[in-house]
Amino acid sequence: MIFADRYGSADIRDWLLPVESYHPFPTADECEQWEALPRVLREAAIEGAEQFRGFAWPALPATLYMECARTGDRKRYEQPYFARRSALVSLILAECVEGKGRFLDDIVNGLWAICEESTWVVPAHNPDRAGGEPLPDTVDHFIDLFAGDTGALLAWTHYLLRSQLDATSNHVCNRVCREVKARILDPFLERSDFWWMGEDTARRLSNWSPWCVSDCLAAALLLEAHRDRRTRAVEKALTILDRFLAQYHSDGGCDEGPGYWTVAGGALLDCLELLHGASGGEIDAYDEPLIREIARYIYRVHIAGDYYVNFADCNARLGPPGGLVYRWGHRIGDPIMSEFGSWLHARRGAAALVGGKLLRALPDLFLAEGIEGPGRPRLVRDVWLDGIQVMAARQEEGSDRGLYLAVKGGHNAESHNHNDVGQFIIYADADPLIIDPGVGTYTAKTFSDRRYEIWTMQSAYHNLPTVNGVQQQEGEEFRASDVAYRVDHFSAELSLDIAQAYPEAAGIKSWRRTCRLVRGDRPCVEIQDEFALAAPANDVMLSLMTPCRPSVASPGVVELVGATRTRRLTYDSDALTASVEEMPLDDERLISSWGERLFRIVLRAREVIARATWFLRIDA
Repeated sequence: MIFADRYGSADIRDWLLPVESYHPFPTADECEQWEALPRVLREAAIEGAEQFRGFAWPALPATLYMECARTGDRKRYEQPYFARRSALVSLILAECVEGKGRFLDDIVNGLWAICEESTWVVPAHNPDRAGGEPLPDTVDHFIDLFAGDTGALLAWTHYLLRSQLDATSNHVCNRVCREVKARILDPFLERSDFWWMGEDTARRLSNWSPWCVSDCLAAALLLEAHRDRRTRAVEKALTILDRFLAQYHSDGGCDEGPGYWTVAGGALLDCLELLHGASGGEIDAYDEPLIREIARYIYRVHIAGDYYVNFADCNARLGPPGGLVYRWGHRIGDPIMSEFGSWLHARRGAAALVGGKLLRALPDLFLAEGIEGPGRPRLVRDVWLDGIQVMAARQEEGSDRGLYLAVKGGHNAESHNHNDVGQFIIYADADPLIIDPGVGTYTAKTFSDRRYEIWTMQSAYHNLPTVNGVQQQEGEEFRASDVAYRVDHFSAELSLDIAQAYPEAAGIKSWRRTCRLVRGDRPCVEIQDEFALAAPANDVMLSLMTPCRPSVASPGVVELVGATRTRRLTYDSDALTASVEEMPLDDERLISSWGERLFRIVLRAREVIARATWFLRIDA
């Protein structure tokens, strides 16, 4: 246990700053420091908030909350719920920057409206929904991701604008403190049965743990005046973080995918920064090897531009927060990460820096010294994360030209799991060729026992075989075996047997897949599938997903018509036939990555077969 081994209760009690001495960022009273911010940031903050003057705070009626349980639709409640919070953040930052009181009435309205919400838990996370109750318990408060976010938002508002709010009415800050205490601080300190706290060792922890801890910790440090409760909050936060880190692999790989790194590994950094600041620098774990590897994961799975290796529930296109990445690189002394953060920061622009969570916006504004350098993505040549069994390789270090290959082994009970053991993706000159579709818009079904009815979760819509009509199955026992990684100057490959990822009904004795990136004078990606079945089968097929428009140009050749050029996929036409299925997309999240359609190439065995070796190849 990292923190338990380092810090005792007496040390924490002695180190922890009292609430009146904890001063992580300038408050609105410190006008000079806000006025010293770059003009472009101040103007962006004020311009972003002007639209919310006189804002009609959207209603959140009970029947809208119940829609998630009734229809599975999360968005109709979440859109006005998050609109309230987004508007409040904009108004707070604008008032701090301008300091004229123009936004205060709207801030008071927003705080009052949020305090009047019966629950801060979104419907999809309502723990009573599992028992058939569509409305939340308004007395027994659960802390989910967004209840925590809300509590932290109100605590930061109290910290930044307390004197201005008190001048408006003494009851505003009093109510904020009362609501945060009842809904966040008391449950965090008094409960141990929230699953993300890790008391139940049989349940694997996820991004919920550091995310919820970061919010509860912020609320405690900013609002809790009682020394014992303040100390207990820090001790509990460290205990939960220890449990979270104990489940991580030493490679630092995030099996939830890079889309969740921002709120898993990234939220861990939020916690570390809060703890470091509130203890006067005494709580400092940035030298821990595991924490350093968790940080580096995000640049190791960067393909090029805004494309990332999107295994699990993850969009192919992401925009990790540059300030967060930069600060973590600075903390662990990793110039590759710092430069990557500077590059991400420059891509976002000023408007993006004055929104989102205040826990991220404030350090972006005040702790970003040195971030303005041009930065660059290092584009690492070879990556092997042995714990989560993910490899990635590109033709040349630092270049997005040429071929890129990523492959995964693992098992089918990972966080935000897809049934995808043996999945691979191929890019060429930063353009996607053979892809992982990612995940569609979340609904109640996404996190239910019907999850694998969704096509994006199924192995038939990944680049994987289907035998006798049987796909891979979910569960930790359905996994890769005999996994071997090899790399040198001339090639990188991952070889693994994926037979165990399929149930017995598939009739697969062995299926050794080898995915290889060949460098040198004739670069290419080679996929070799060598398999043996329990009995001859007349239904053996391989799916390949692509955003390019495929055309079977001739036997053995599929042309992939991309946005900038056409590339060739070759296969053994004596053994396989090729067909193409067009898949129109109607999901906003998938469209944001791939446009209006995807295609599935189906390579099917020509005859009844019991064993074979198939080869696929894409040349640079």
